[in-house]
Amino acid sequence: MKFQEIKDKLLTNSLLKGVVYGVLGTLALELVILLIVFAFRAGSGVSAEDTAEGLAPERGEVPVPEVAPEDGDTLDAVPVYEYNIPISDYRKVEGSIRRGEFFSTLMTRLGASQADIYALDAKSRGVFDMRQIKVGYHYHAYYVPGEPDTLAYVVYEKDNASYVLFSLRDSLSVQVFEKDITKVTDYVEVDIKYSLWQDIIDAGAPALLAVSLADIYAWSIDFFGLQKGDSFKAVYEKTVCDGEVLDVERVLYTEFRHGGDVYKAYWFDNGSGNFYWNEKGESMRKAFLKAPLSYTRISSGFTYSRRHPITRKVRPHTGIDYAAPAGTEVMSIGDGVVVYKGFRTAEGNMVKIKHNSVYTSAYLHLSRYGRGLNVGDRVRQGQVIGYVGSTGYSTGPHLDFRIWKNGTPINPLKMESPPAEPLAESDMPAFLESMSVSEHAAARFLARAAVREAASRLVQRI
Repeated sequence: MKFQEIKDKLLTNSLLKGVVYGVLGTLALELVILLIVFAFRAGSGVSAEDTAEGLAPERGEVPVPEVAPEDGDTLDAVPVYEYNIPISDYRKVEGSIRRGEFFSTLMTRLGASQADIYALDAKSRGVFDMRQIKVGYHYHAYYVPGEPDTLAYVVYEKDNASYVLFSLRDSLSVQVFEKDITKVTDYVEVDIKYSLWQDIIDAGAPALLAVSLADIYAWSIDFFGLQKGDSFKAVYEKTVCDGEVLDVERVLYTEFRHGGDVYKAYWFDNGSGNFYWNEKGESMRKAFLKAPLSYTRISSGFTYSRRHPITRKVRPHTGIDYAAPAGTEVMSIGDGVVVYKGFRTAEGNMVKIKHNSVYTSAYLHLSRYGRGLNVGDRVRQGQVIGYVGSTGYSTGPHLDFRIWKNGTPINPLKMESPPAEPLAESDMPAFLESMSVSEHAAARFLARAAVREAASRLVQRI
């Protein structure tokens, strides 16, 4: 069977699945709403009049009657554990490691004896390096009530995913525990109003998602050029511990609307080390980065008639000036070979990289070069080749970035970067199936949101 026939068949199957899922989803929505109504009427104990008056309990709360126990009644105490400690038996004190504080001074401040401190230090060898205790990190101290209270345990928050438990009970010990980490698939839709970072936070998604999106779209969207009206949606996996997001593992599917264009990206592993592709199976990774650094603004554009700020002469400026703090890392926009590294009177410290037989890039006014960089070295895309400075004819820290195509200067902002190697035809059936699964995941999240919204409106009307 030919590739196009396979593609058409898979897309047709996906469409049929979408229709079936849509019908089932509608029926499920109606069923859920009915169940909510019946449950609300039968089990909540709150009348429609009470609801109208705002007397209904908040969602998720269960009203508990306040009944005083009869004399002689006893309840089986269920121990509550925190950091493997039955906390009902102890008084807890929390704090942070102070500047200049070490394990010994911390434990002394918390009330441990010198003998116990010495013993715990000995027991920590091979378990936890006491020198890793850092200023600002949290601790929890647990005391046995008495006159005076006796220090029983100290918990040091090693990082977001683990902690160290120091026991000062009958048997002294030092143990490192890993917290429970779960992987969660989530979905978010964001309209750009202020900035990608802030708008993601305002939407309730982890800020780390902005980093993932910037990486996925580094070759197609200039995130410093986002404007109101842009938007995106994404299905992503995150790791969560104690209610805190530790990381965004991967974005399974994202759709970014920018400047009237739509950029879709799908996660798919074909073994090449490249994971993101558009709906045509073309790599989201291009031959060149959109910009060679993180900058604050463009201070000067590409022109053939600019008055130089120092010489005051009108002359061509065939590059883009990116204003950025001195010392900002400057990266090669693509793989290539260093063909020049040195100082020139006007350009200052400069690095020039030949990427292929067509494109060459240059980075001017650098304060210094990347470590160990020499002419003839092969560099990789994203490799640091220098740092922003103000050498040569320059009035302040910035990067003068230039591109030549077949020996002719071109505007870097208007350069169309050729795509990296697309998916092979043999990978396309699996990719299209994966693409369909990701889109259906987004549809399911939208359906759940619709159910919640519809149920909420219905309950409000009861």
